[in-house]
Amino acid sequence: MAEDDVDFAVAAYRDDGRWHVAELNPRLGEDVEELSQALSRFPSEVGVLGMVSINDDFFVILRRSGTQVRAMLSDLTAVPDWPLAGGVADLLDLADPADDADPQPAGDLEILSDLGMPALDLGVLCDDDELYPEDILRDVADRLGFGVAFEAVIG
Repeated sequence: MAEDDVDFAVAAYRDDGRWHVAELNPRLGEDVEELSQALSRFPSEVGVLGMVSINDDFFVILRRSGTQVRAMLSDLTAVPDWPLAGGVADLLDLADPADDADPQPAGDLEILSDLGMPALDLGVLCDDDELYPEDILRDVADRLGFGVAFEAVIG
């Protein structure tokens, strides 16, 4: 995978009651462990969110609170082809999808529920074939209250 396959990688964190969004090095979108380590440097009252979009194809949300790491993958069928998706599958101990599997989200769909985005809403967004990962993550950012900062970073 090349760095240009990473559409964007950002960290979103809440500190002193305010959301902040920081751009991450695109190479962090290639390895879930490196992404997790990068998130550990940010302060946060609710855990740091790592949001990565890959090749307009799928996205990953990683949430790190101290040493606890939660993860969600928008499309399980990305696992065989993309190192980041494979890393999330390994982290969550997910089985590889069948060759003829339909796209479906996997992992912790409750990852944002305590922040105001129920699992059902996140699942519905992932199931919408008309939306690109960037569109879904933009919607997530808006609902969680950091849409303006997110947009300023990803453009």
